[in-house]
Amino acid sequence: MPKHESTSKVRVFALGGLGETGKNMYVVEVNDEMIVLDAGQMIPEDDMLGVDIVIADISYLVQNSDRVKGIILSHGHEDHCGALPYVLRKLQVPVYGTKLTLGLIEGDLKAQNLLKKTELKTVSSGDKVKIGNVKVEFFRVSHSIPDCVGVALETPQGYVVYTGDFKFDQTPADHKFADVGRMTQYGKKGVLCLLSDSTNAEIPGTTPSEKETEPGMKAVFREAMGRVIVSTYASNIYRIQQVIDAAKETNRKVAVVGESMKKNIQISKRLGYLRVPKQLMINVEELSKHKGENIAIISTGSQGEPTSGLHRMAKGTDRQLSIMPKDTVVISASPTPGKEKSIGRVVDFLYRVGAEVVHSDKNVNVSGHASQEELMLMLNLMKPRHFVPIQGEYRMQIAHGNLAKTTGVRPERIHLLQNGEVLQLEEKNATKSTKVQAGNVLVDGLGIGDVGNIVLRDRRLLSKDGILVVVVTLNKKTNAFVSGPDIISRGFVYVRESEELLDEAKQKVTETLRECMEDNVNEWSSLKSNVRDVLSRYLFDKTKRRPMILPIIMEV
Repeated sequence: MPKHESTSKVRVFALGGLGETGKNMYVVEVNDEMIVLDAGQMIPEDDMLGVDIVIADISYLVQNSDRVKGIILSHGHEDHCGALPYVLRKLQVPVYGTKLTLGLIEGDLKAQNLLKKTELKTVSSGDKVKIGNVKVEFFRVSHSIPDCVGVALETPQGYVVYTGDFKFDQTPADHKFADVGRMTQYGKKGVLCLLSDSTNAEIPGTTPSEKETEPGMKAVFREAMGRVIVSTYASNIYRIQQVIDAAKETNRKVAVVGESMKKNIQISKRLGYLRVPKQLMINVEELSKHKGENIAIISTGSQGEPTSGLHRMAKGTDRQLSIMPKDTVVISASPTPGKEKSIGRVVDFLYRVGAEVVHSDKNVNVSGHASQEELMLMLNLMKPRHFVPIQGEYRMQIAHGNLAKTTGVRPERIHLLQNGEVLQLEEKNATKSTKVQAGNVLVDGLGIGDVGNIVLRDRRLLSKDGILVVVVTLNKKTNAFVSGPDIISRGFVYVRESEELLDEAKQKVTETLRECMEDNVNEWSSLKSNVRDVLSRYLFDKTKRRPMILPIIMEV
């Protein structure tokens, strides 16, 4: 390590991932150079109507693009790399990741014509590279997907270490253990700041190994009387391998539902991370040729997403597949906070059509994140001078901070940050300096960031009280009505049962427009505003609802 220089500037902040689940994006600034750690996406909240995904606001990075020297991806889960195609539209910087991680994102980059423009640099555990003027080292961690790494950035004051997602798996599915020796070396050399995963900071003990779900999954396959349908994350490669192994053992053919699942299986198979016996996989169209007890299906939809394969099959809206009685459905994923209701709704659909459902069962699912004992082990190995709990809701960060105190980290050196808050680090002290712009950017279809608070407010209003369109044609010269007013209602009241209400509403519009003309108020904006105000008051008095009112005034 170089000698500590008090003049060096080391700053740490998050653009996403703090006080929330997903959207992980952290930045380490060494002097005038910035290195970005992960670029994740987040599943939208229930009130973000019509939104596909949520990504971090990268305005600060774009404004300082000349100082951004690279993006490092810790692993291939969407909450850590799913926003990369959107980020690379505005930032042309090298991207560092392991073979599987880069393999999983290449398809997305290609689909958006970014692959040829992007410099992808493959790294492995143990590698040391220089990004700008900063030396960066990679160390292996265990998680629920292969090829995960933690990152250690060498600064003049000591290492800044980012764990990524991790747990200390004693029987890893790929037989590759976390590099505890290297973690210990960082602790001996001096860790200035540790950024560590807080997802399971409230859960006592240790997280079970990925291997522990293998017997449970095979038992489900042996005992199922009909088809077995397993829903999991498209990037949960270990769990997909267990399904394939269980299908092979019970002589079942495997079909895949969901484009992201198909893509990830093909990539993982090609890169050697997934072992699939010949003749095992079949297309969905071929399922009718096989008996139910000889079929397994792997599907997306473990979080109850309305557009996912499992949701479509449960509702009977999928073109090729529907859930049938005697089917056994396995939901092999932990619910993301806030998604419990969506998952519960899908489980209800499944039970209604007569399926056997296995969910919230440790025999078929384990977390990929470290619990309290493992989090304390990481803290004891690293011995950080400063500690920033990251990744998780605020209560999880608090719990992680309390664990750090028990391992000897001084309370004043435990920093609970919010997205955008900048921590300026010195060897002994740290201060919260200026705040950078951070927030949500909503992706809806091809639109990125064009759905904001106002659009969401309108969508909520439409979903709550509906819309009323008022159409009237006026002759401005004579101030006479040529036609209308006509009222069109959608999602507000049923027209045939509310004729009296709508007739009175038309009368109110007519009176308002006549009064405006008598007072020589003939600007379109004023006329529309008056109509909107009068109708809004009237309809609220009569119905206690506030529909969106759109006056359309035409001139002849």
